Amino acid sequence: MGEESSIRDVRLQKLAELRRLGADPYAVERFETTHDAATLLARFDELQGQTVRYAGRIVSYRLMGKAGFAHVSDGDAKIQGYFRKDDLGETGFEVFKLLDIGDHVGVVGELFLTKTGEKSIHVRELTPLSKSLQVLPLGKEKDGERWYGLQDTELRYRHRHLDLICNPEARRMLIDRMRIVSAVRRFFDSRGYLEVETPVLQLEAGGAAATPFLTYYNAYDVEVKLRISLELYLKRVICGDVRKVYEIGRVFRNEGVSNRHNPEFTLLEFYEAYANLEDMMVRVEDLFRSVCQDVFGTQTVQVKAADGQTHTLDFSKPWRRVDLLEEIERHAGVRPDELTTLESAKAAMERCGLPTEHEHHVGGIIEKLLEKFVEPTLIEPTFVVGYPLETSPLAKKDPNKPGFTRRFEGYVRGREVCNAFSEINDPIDQRERFEQQLGQRMGGADETHPFDEEFLFALEGGMPPTGGCGIGMDRLAMVLTGADVLREVILFPMMKPEGPKENG
Repeated sequence: MGEESSIRDVRLQKLAELRRLGADPYAVERFETTHDAATLLARFDELQGQTVRYAGRIVSYRLMGKAGFAHVSDGDAKIQGYFRKDDLGETGFEVFKLLDIGDHVGVVGELFLTKTGEKSIHVRELTPLSKSLQVLPLGKEKDGERWYGLQDTELRYRHRHLDLICNPEARRMLIDRMRIVSAVRRFFDSRGYLEVETPVLQLEAGGAAATPFLTYYNAYDVEVKLRISLELYLKRVICGDVRKVYEIGRVFRNEGVSNRHNPEFTLLEFYEAYANLEDMMVRVEDLFRSVCQDVFGTQTVQVKAADGQTHTLDFSKPWRRVDLLEEIERHAGVRPDELTTLESAKAAMERCGLPTEHEHHVGGIIEKLLEKFVEPTLIEPTFVVGYPLETSPLAKKDPNKPGFTRRFEGYVRGREVCNAFSEINDPIDQRERFEQQLGQRMGGADETHPFDEEFLFALEGGMPPTGGCGIGMDRLAMVLTGADVLREVILFPMMKPEGPKENG
C-alpha cells in the first residue's frame, strides 16, 4: 500500500504541474479524431505524409533526451507517436515529460515511417485528456507475446476495466458477447418477431423451477420476487393474439455459482403461435447459423472440449437429433424399463454411483443421468428430445410416449444451450400440472413450479398452438467465443465482497 500511495502522490504532483502549465487534462471536454489506429495502420501507404488527429491511452513510453516515443492505444489497436522538443516547443515537451503509461492523450501530426520501419505519427500538437493516478498492469509485450500482465482471475473479474485494457483475449470475448446479443436482436427483428418487455418484479416467479430472490414493494406493501424466467408473461402476450414475440432480459435464480451457472444471467426467450417443437429446432439452427455469420463472418467455429481436443463446430448443417432415453442407455447402461418406477430408477442410479437421497420422482433421476453421462459427450450441436413429465410442467404431453413431453434441449460443447417445447395451451392440463408441482413441493422437492392463477386465466381465454424456446445468452456467448468459464463472457460478474484492507 505504501508504494502504491507514493506512486499516486507522484502522479498527483504531475497533474498539478500539468495544470500549472495550462494543460489540465480534465478541463478538455472533447477531442476530434480523424481515424482510429487500425485504419491508420491499414491505410498507411495512402495516408503517409498527411496530417491526422488521433486519441487514445499511452501503453508504452520512452523518453530520450530531447525526444521520446509512446505507443497510444484506442482499445482495439495502437500506433506509435514520435514526440520531439523542436516540434512541441518548450512547454509542449514539458507536458510530454509529465505523462505516464495509462494517461489518455490526443495528438495531431503526420504519418511517417521511422528508421526502424515502424508506422508512426510525427506529433506536432499534444493534448493531455486524462491522468492515470494508478499503475496499470499492462505487462510486457514483444513479437506478439505478452507476460507479467494482469493474470489474477479474481482481480480480472472484480476490476473488469483493467481486464479490458490489459488483456486483448478477454477484451475480444467480452466485445464479441456484446456483438452476439446485437446479432440475436437483428435475427428476430428481421423475421417479424416483436421485442417485448415483461416485469422483473413479480408476485409469482414462474416459468422455471428455481429459488427466487425476494424484495419488497413499498408502494403496494407486498413482498415480490425477481423473475426467474420470461416465459409466462410472454405466453400471455401470445394469448393476446400477438403472433411472434421475443425478449432478451436479466433473470435471477438464487442458486450456487459455478463455471456454468451465475445467479443473475441474460435469457432469450421467443414464442411463435401456430408453431411446434420441430419448428423451434429450425429456428434454433437458423439463429446459430445467422449469428455466427453476422458476428464472425463464418458458420463454423473452432473450440476446445473438456478433453482438451479442438473441435470444429459447423452450424451450417442440421443439428443431430437423439432420444433422451436411448442416449442414457447408450452412455450409462440404464435401460428404459429401469426408469419406469421410482424404486427401479433409484436402483439404477445407485448402480451408476450417484446419490439418490434427494430424488423424489423418476423424472429427476432421468435428468441426473443425462447430466452425468450424456451431456459431456454432446460436443457437436445436438437436440436431445423427449423429457419426462415431472420435470416439464409447461410442455405438451407426447401422445405417443406416456409419461414424457414434447420437449427438447440443445447441447453444444457438452453444455445445454437451449430448452424448447410445444407449449401447453390446454388450461385444464396446465392446472393439473401446477397441482402436481404443488404436490411435489409438499412432498419435499426444493424447486418446483409455482401455481400461477393469472397465467391460467389467460390460457382459459384461449392460446393458439405455440412453440417456445429459451436460450441463455451467456451460454451462447461461451459456445461461440470458445470461453471455458461463464464469467469470461459476463462483463461484471457478482463477486464476494473483499475483506477490510490493511493500512499501509
